[in-house]
Amino acid sequence: MEVAHLASGGAPLLGEPPPIELANTSYAARGRPKDGLQSTEHLAAWLRDMRPRLAVPLTDADLREVSDGDLHTAREVRDAVRALAVATVAGHDPDPAAVAALNGHARRTPRWHELRTTPEPHLTVCTAGRPVAAAIAALAEEAVVLFAGPLRHELRACHGPGCVLHFVRDTTRREWCSAGCGNRARAARHYAKVRGQD
Repeated sequence: MEVAHLASGGAPLLGEPPPIELANTSYAARGRPKDGLQSTEHLAAWLRDMRPRLAVPLTDADLREVSDGDLHTAREVRDAVRALAVATVAGHDPDPAAVAALNGHARRTPRWHELRTTPEPHLTVCTAGRPVAAAIAALAEEAVVLFAGPLRHELRACHGPGCVLHFVRDTTRREWCSAGCGNRARAARHYAKVRGQD
C-alpha cells in the first residue's frame, strides 16, 4: 500500500485501482464530507496526478480542455462506483441504476490499441472521442472489470474513525485505507481504554 497523499484537487490518493481512487474523491476530513471534484480544475488536477495509471494517455493540452460535461460525467461515474462499492462491502445486491450508469459510461467513448512500428514496435491507445472523455469512459470500464472480477471480494470500507474511503485489501490483516487512518484508530482505542480505566 502506498502512503496516502492529497492530489492537487484535494482528494486523497492511496495507490488503489483507478476506479476506487475516483470513488475516493468523495471523502471526509475531520468527519465532514468533502468533494475532491468540485470544479473542472479539480478534475484536471486529479487526472494529472493519476495520469501514469490511466488507460488513456492524456497530454497537458488535453487537461487544459476539461469541460463541465467531463466533470459531470466523472461525478456520475464516481457516484456509481461508490454505490457499487458500498453494496459490495455490505454484501447487498448492486443498485440496478448504478450498474446501468456504469455500463452506459463504459461504452461511451470507443478505444482500441494500434501497433506502431517506429522507432520500434509498441502499442498506442487510440480513441474516437476527446481524450478526457475517453479516459473517464476507461475508468468506468475498469470499474466494470473490478466489480465483475475477483478483486471485488477484497474490496473493503476503511475502519478508521470518520473515514468513508474504500480500498482493495492486499493483506488479510489490512483494515484501513492508509497508515494515517490506522494510527487514528489505534489512538482512539488506546484513549478509550485509558478512559475506561479511570
